[in-house]
Amino acid sequence: MKNGNLKKEFKWFTIFEYEKEEKYLREMHKSGWKFIKVKGLGIYHFEKCTPEDVIYQLDYNKEGMKNKDEYLQMFSDCGWEHLQDYAGYSYFRKPASEMNGEESIFCDEESKIQMMERVLKGRMFPLLLIFFCCLMPQFVINVSGGNYAVAATLGGIMGLYLVVFLLCAKGYFKMKNGRK
Repeated sequence: MKNGNLKKEFKWFTIFEYEKEEKYLREMHKSGWKFIKVKGLGIYHFEKCTPEDVIYQLDYNKEGMKNKDEYLQMFSDCGWEHLQDYAGYSYFRKPASEMNGEESIFCDEESKIQMMERVLKGRMFPLLLIFFCCLMPQFVINVSGGNYAVAATLGGIMGLYLVVFLLCAKGYFKMKNGRK
């Protein structure tokens, strides 16, 4: 959807596709659309701008949010502009012209893996709890009670959960093993 100098786009990225999301935001900026915010389930808001090569980086660090001023100051001292916090992620950007080589908010692969482990603990653990404590028992109750329509719906939801779990596991192990 476009409205003059503003634009909204729907994009969906899994929690392990943060690099794809960063690349998407960079390409949008290169084509003259500066990222403003993301809301809801993947609604990205952009503002018309002069095309420029700008690097976008995401960090997932709930511990950093406990000391938000210090956390943000650390990135600011390195020239990163904080854009927003959304669903546990902090969004940063920096013009490529101000970069010192292949600069990143992560100092090495191990720190990227640590971020993904924080994502797993912060995002996947609650989903697993919902799956095993709510969905699975309700599915069993409805199947044994003969409520097959409800059981089928719950089965579909559980199937989606399993797909999400498998995609996340695949992404994590790809990253941990150093493959792209």
